Amino acid sequence: MQQPWIHKPKTDSLFILSPSFLVVAIVFLFQNQLHQIEDKYSFYTWLFLIVFIDVAHVYATLFKTYFVADEFQKRKKLLIGLPILCFLIGMFLFSFGSGVFWSVLAYIAVFHFIRQQYGFMRLYARNEPKKWAWIDNLVIYTATIYPMLYWFLSAPRKFNWFVENEFFRFQNPFLITILSWIYGFILVFYVLRTSYLALKNNCFNIPKNAIIVGTILSWYFGIVYFNNDLIFTLLNVVSHGIPYIALIYLKEIDKKPVSDLNWLHYFKHFKGLLLFLAILIFIAFSEEYLWEILVWNEQFSGTAKDFSNWYFLVVPLLTVPQFTHYLLDGFIWKNNKFELS
Repeated sequence: MQQPWIHKPKTDSLFILSPSFLVVAIVFLFQNQLHQIEDKYSFYTWLFLIVFIDVAHVYATLFKTYFVADEFQKRKKLLIGLPILCFLIGMFLFSFGSGVFWSVLAYIAVFHFIRQQYGFMRLYARNEPKKWAWIDNLVIYTATIYPMLYWFLSAPRKFNWFVENEFFRFQNPFLITILSWIYGFILVFYVLRTSYLALKNNCFNIPKNAIIVGTILSWYFGIVYFNNDLIFTLLNVVSHGIPYIALIYLKEIDKKPVSDLNWLHYFKHFKGLLLFLAILIFIAFSEEYLWEILVWNEQFSGTAKDFSNWYFLVVPLLTVPQFTHYLLDGFIWKNNKFELS
């Protein structure tokens, strides 16, 4: 069969499919070193994982929306109205307290992360018959929802999505056991069915199954198997952020002809890629610096005054890019058509 690559086999494999596998391998090979890094180099892990990847991937959306003249004109009302709506919703939620605000945002973030894995899986399954698509859907949702249910139902974990006590929790070992058996059964079924179809039809969808397996590994080991903040962040952020940045660049810039890019043609080729990444990192660092001096005061100590009286405005405003990214993704990738490489 012709493999349904989004861009090219090499680039898809390196930047979209491999991050989950590479990080899992690093976690298992360098567990002791990771504990030392977590203790001694927390600033650098924050800088590279949170700023350079997690926050930067949010702003990669700009290169598919606000920075693209035709796209902006086509979705002008949405692209202007959605950030305003997110700000107003954020203020409304914050009026009930910061706990309510971060809890709602955390659930939305989890949904967004789950849907991205589903989206990549569907992209790579776009040429397959839709009759049995529900089985792939079941597997990808099982791979992501079970670890989250384990988180909600188990003893307190040593990590969080945004802040402590953001999720409703109900410790129930018996229910975890039942869900674990269901999880294991579905994964075994997936392996057996995939192996049977590969032998029967003499074809194997490499990228689709790589996304599924990578999702299983990163979510299980990041949330269930390990109980470590840095490991969770590594598996969560790298597996989500790098593929998204790669998808934006490969599809929206590299794959398009120069005539369709207008000023974005400056981002083509290697120097353009470096400029693309530099812009994302600059905007991401600027946002996080504002978070630090106005709210968190964790990485840059002694640089901020007390802005707590203004949190009802500052916090919802600073979360607008992130909140907008979560919601906007549901529009910009819906019914998106991909051509084979």
